[in-house]
Amino acid sequence: MNLVVLQNWLDNASFAVLFLTMLVYWGGTAFPTLPLMTALGTAGMAIANLCIATLLGARWIEAGYFPLSNLYESLFFLTWGITTVHLIAENTSRSRLVGVATAPVAMVITAFATLTLPSEMQVSEPLVPALKSNWLMMHVSVMMLSYAALMVGSLLAIAFLIVTRGQNIQLQGSSVGTGGYRSNGYKLNKASEALYLVSTSTAENNGLARFEANNNGSTTAVLNLVNAPEAQTVLVSGTLSPQRLSLAETLDNISYRIIGLGFPLLTIGIIAGAVWANEAWGSYWSWDPKETWALITWLVFAAYLHARITRGWQGQRPAILAASGFVVVWICYLGVNLLGKGLHSYGWFF
Repeated sequence: MNLVVLQNWLDNASFAVLFLTMLVYWGGTAFPTLPLMTALGTAGMAIANLCIATLLGARWIEAGYFPLSNLYESLFFLTWGITTVHLIAENTSRSRLVGVATAPVAMVITAFATLTLPSEMQVSEPLVPALKSNWLMMHVSVMMLSYAALMVGSLLAIAFLIVTRGQNIQLQGSSVGTGGYRSNGYKLNKASEALYLVSTSTAENNGLARFEANNNGSTTAVLNLVNAPEAQTVLVSGTLSPQRLSLAETLDNISYRIIGLGFPLLTIGIIAGAVWANEAWGSYWSWDPKETWALITWLVFAAYLHARITRGWQGQRPAILAASGFVVVWICYLGVNLLGKGLHSYGWFF
């Protein structure tokens, strides 16, 4: 089987598998009583990951260089990174909602590369002189992996906003500051109850459930889950069910951790790119459109991590910041190549 036939088979198989996987994840969300759907979704993402890895490996062997020289290869490498980060995030969170967010994006990217790009852009061609360097693999691969991780983290932040319906809630288990639990009161409200505050102190916090009287005379269960040396207050929205609160907490936590993985990769990629630029063009930084937007992307996610680690933000505000980062990453990755020329334009559209 020659490379062209193998490539056509693998890229179409990847698209088909990701499309079916997307339907499986959506079906599993619509019918949560079918636990098999999550396992099928995970298997589908793993199969797509393997197909894409085989495709990239075959092109590497055939062309003799790391397969990141044109848009077709770049899109498939990005999809491979997204499916890889997805498997890590899903294994960590045990939530099918990860696939609901990531599978459609991975499928759309694969469809664009397979069905939209002209055939001449899908063929391996000799590298231009500037790309004949070991830095091609060291810089571009790290940047692409950082894009994949930041996209997945941002998608989970968007999913968090959808699950919480845009409400500004404070969650018990969010990774903020030292990574511990910021509050020791977790209020389980009925959907009809109003928004109000619950305070607990060290003396009350015995790790057992207690009950408080509401204004209407009924009781509400309050679970003291974590000991704390001082009294603390937690704000919880009564319009969200305990299941939504638990899911939102999981999404908030895993989004923070995935972005925490992508940010250092982005930093390393930018530094490696600066060293390569000095070797190729005699300057570490030229304010090329791609370099400028890479810096903007770095600043957006640096602000996100600073807000969470130093300022103690959690919930809605950092999720909105991460969601905006999803758009910024796409502008950095693809937008600057569509809107203007620069030193990074070769091998893409211009």
